[in-house]
Amino acid sequence: MTPKKLFTGLTGIILLLGSLLTACSVGPAAPGNQEGQLQIVATTTFIGEVVEQVAGDAAQVTVLLEPGQNPHAYQPAPRDMVRISGADILFSNGFGLEEFLGDLLSASDFSGIVVEVSQGIGSLQIASGSQAGGNPDQGSGGIDPHVWLDPNNLMVWTENIANTLAENDPENEQLYRDNAARYRLELEELDSWIRSQVAAIPVENRELVTDHLSFGYFADEYGFQQIGAVIPAVTTEAETSGKELASLMDTIRKHDVKAVFVSVDIDPNLAEVVAEDTGVPLVALYFGSLTEGGPVDTYQDFMRYDVKAIASALQ
Repeated sequence: MTPKKLFTGLTGIILLLGSLLTACSVGPAAPGNQEGQLQIVATTTFIGEVVEQVAGDAAQVTVLLEPGQNPHAYQPAPRDMVRISGADILFSNGFGLEEFLGDLLSASDFSGIVVEVSQGIGSLQIASGSQAGGNPDQGSGGIDPHVWLDPNNLMVWTENIANTLAENDPENEQLYRDNAARYRLELEELDSWIRSQVAAIPVENRELVTDHLSFGYFADEYGFQQIGAVIPAVTTEAETSGKELASLMDTIRKHDVKAVFVSVDIDPNLAEVVAEDTGVPLVALYFGSLTEGGPVDTYQDFMRYDVKAIASALQ
């Protein structure tokens, strides 16, 4: 069901939500919230973490997607209208990731501002009929939204978030700036660690085959080639064909690919077919979300988990 169809079905209950929205706007503050705090909504767990790192205790942060949810397959629920109705700021990824957002905003009483945290990041375009890395039979076209797979891009997020918070809450500007500077240092250390791990991978093995086209920013930054994907698109909601799968298998054999990397968040059936036919192992990674309580409940843990798995599989 598309987000648009979902909201067509929800129109009958929007009036019923009205009283709930009103109650939320005039009722007591949420637990831990202080009067006058900025009310912030982040679309994904990654954005939520960066906002929390920058805002500290000076803002109330709500995340729409729960840990483990695939952002490509996410469909809003009525409670999401409640969540965003009283928000001052909504931080989104941008680059087409949140296809549901337009309908959600239209169906809610949201009157705040929407900020795309990826502003200033050079987008990667996947050309139709091609793919980064050079398999001419793969690639459905579109902008790659998976900017969070490069911590250098999260440095841009951090700056954008700090600037937005400072502009809308000048009394806490110094707090936001200090928190952003501290978090940027953590990201710089993470970037250095990733480079040390990649250095141990033979150059000829730095080729990535994934379940969908998601590692473009990582590949560009750290010297990999993204040579194929089970679903040759930037979204897991796209489809693949028998011809495309056959082409991918040929690429895997030709390049002597060491592993196919698959997300823990999506059905691995197609990837299992590819692995069985080529004899290449599947390696599970986290792609689209943090988890709750481990093993990747922070961005640092997320990147370290994936990089360790990639380095181990390709050495």
